[in-house]
Formats: sequence, C-alpha cells, structure tokens
Amino acid sequence: MTTSDSHAEIRERASNDPFCGRTGIELEDVGEGTAETRAVIDEDHLNFHGTPHGGLIYTLADAAFAAASNSHGDAAFALETNISYLAAAEVGDTIRAVATETHLGGRTAEYEVVISDDDGERIATFRGRVYKPSR
Repeated sequence: MTTSDSHAEIRERASNDPFCGRTGIELEDVGEGTAETRAVIDEDHLNFHGTPHGGLIYTLADAAFAAASNSHGDAAFALETNISYLAAAEVGDTIRAVATETHLGGRTAEYEVVISDDDGERIATFRGRVYKPSR
C-alpha cells in the first residue's frame, strides 16, 4: 500500500469512527508520522466544574495519536499513553491536537501530541508509544 493510499484509508476510517463522531472530533490532516484533530467545545463537553471534561481532551489527543501512528501503512497498537492537563478551554473554543512522531524504531514508535486552544495556547500535552508487529 502506498503512503497516499494509507492516508486515504486513515481518513476514511476516522470519518466513520462512531466514538469520535459522537464527541464531535474531526480528523483535519494526516501525513507521514503526523496528524491533526479538532473539536469545538460545547455545553455537552463540560464536567461538573463547568470546564471541558478531561476525557474529551484525552480522546482528541488519542485520535490524533492513532492517525499519526498508523500513517505509515502498518498497524500500530498503543503500548502506553499519558497526558498532562495544563489549562482549560472555554465553551465555543475550537481545540486542536497535533501529533508528531518523535521516534520510529524497529517495532515501536513514540509520539507527542500538543493540544491547544483558539489562541494557540497549550492546554495539554499527550505522549504515547505504539507497537508495530509487522515491522
């Protein structure tokens, strides 16, 4: 499978992801080892403190991580992830998660995902590692 074919397949699969669809997460871009997702914060995304639920922020980052880690055309399975929450976004904000491959080794790869608000301010940092059994 060519790189452009794998990117088209990721776009297709992401656009049909039922969980991302229910949460309003969209895949904006995918490239070799990179991806970007976005969501617009609405009232349904808030927790009992009135701030965006951490699960939404995590899911946004995880969706970008999944697209980036599968962008080479071989299946990638998460080994570990973590997230650091730094600030809260507001209702109406468009938040973005940009995943970047920071290491591609034998059968593992590592990614950093920066989640930011409308002003480009970082609201969270997500890191993840994947296993690629076919490499």
